[in-house]
Amino acid sequence: MMRGLVALAVLIVVGTVKLPVEHNLAALHRQEHFRGVEFNLDLREKIGQLGFIAALSGFRAIVADALFIQVYSAWENTEWGRMLLLFRHITTLQPRVLLFWDTAAWHMAWNASVAAMNDQKQPRLALRVKAQREYFALGKDFLERGIKNNPDRPELYEALARLYKEKYKDHERASEFYAKAADLPGAAPWDKRFSAYELSYCEGREREAYERLRSLYDE
Repeated sequence: MMRGLVALAVLIVVGTVKLPVEHNLAALHRQEHFRGVEFNLDLREKIGQLGFIAALSGFRAIVADALFIQVYSAWENTEWGRMLLLFRHITTLQPRVLLFWDTAAWHMAWNASVAAMNDQKQPRLALRVKAQREYFALGKDFLERGIKNNPDRPELYEALARLYKEKYKDHERASEFYAKAADLPGAAPWDKRFSAYELSYCEGREREAYERLRSLYDE
């Protein structure tokens, strides 16, 4: 018991010393378009007292990974609400890890939305459709916030393009985000082509799509 209290006291002291440093880092990250972790009461309520102390003490990655492991258990039990909460904690702690944003969006917009639509406990189709669309929106929100934290990485733009294509059937927006991904370093070589393909489904923009594809094949 005493050993645990001593360890907790050490974490608190280290965390207190690090607060000015974390504040300066947060300011620097904002200058670089990086929305870092805000160490406030809201975060403490989300991850619990010990998790909050660990985050203050520089163990954000460890806490986030531990929560990510819990996601698998929640997925096995189709606990979508718990998964949503866990992913919000995880992405708050580690906003620069693309895997967390992408996986969160996939679970919400694909897995949870399908489960909602096939929910045999809900006899009303209108309510199942409503729940499905809410999960689409949650997936989109994860990707949009992930992009805000990682504006220079193409992967989340590509994921958002797929979501617009497959879930919203919004080919114009899908084309837009494939094009945005294509303009970034490290983009997949097919992003420009996919952008043109999606544009070809948009009424009145078929010629523009053709010209884009023609220019790509002529390169």
